Amino acid sequence: MGYIFDPQTLQEIAIEAIKSSSSTEEIITRVEQSLATRYPGHINVNRQWIFNNAGGAMGSMIILHASITEYVIIFGTPIGTEGHTGRFLVDDYFTILAGEQWSFGEGDLERQVFKPGDQHHLRRGDAKAYKIPEYCWALEYARGWIPLMLPFGLADTLFSTLDFRNLLRTLWLYAKLTVTQLLRGKI
Repeated sequence: MGYIFDPQTLQEIAIEAIKSSSSTEEIITRVEQSLATRYPGHINVNRQWIFNNAGGAMGSMIILHASITEYVIIFGTPIGTEGHTGRFLVDDYFTILAGEQWSFGEGDLERQVFKPGDQHHLRRGDAKAYKIPEYCWALEYARGWIPLMLPFGLADTLFSTLDFRNLLRTLWLYAKLTVTQLLRGKI
């Protein structure tokens, strides 16, 4: 499918940024810089924070890479949130940069806890409940057929928040970055 990113490399980049930084802002900046160096021409270096409402949870994100088969974002919240992960035909890797995330799947009697440096892998076709108890920032990577994720990612906006300005910003940036990647031969 033309994947250029790999979850293990992304986790290594995250862990290095965590180890060498003293604040969340510094971690995020180091991750962005490392990704831009490692994957030249594939990382959006024009930081734009955009609200994201999906599955009942609200956070903020920076879209670092978007294409038909992959996306890489920084996602999180400084005030906590919880919701449904969604169920997709993609593998999703959520590497914690700061704070923590809790999750559980159907039938789980105990929660899973993910802390800085941990990578939460939501396998293709699975779904979980998740909670960010206080705050969490993560490097999120999804690989698979990304356009099929858009209805889930936009439904809360259409049927709850009605934040159409945010909807247009999200769609515009996703389309712009995807077309840029297509012009580079990346699907």
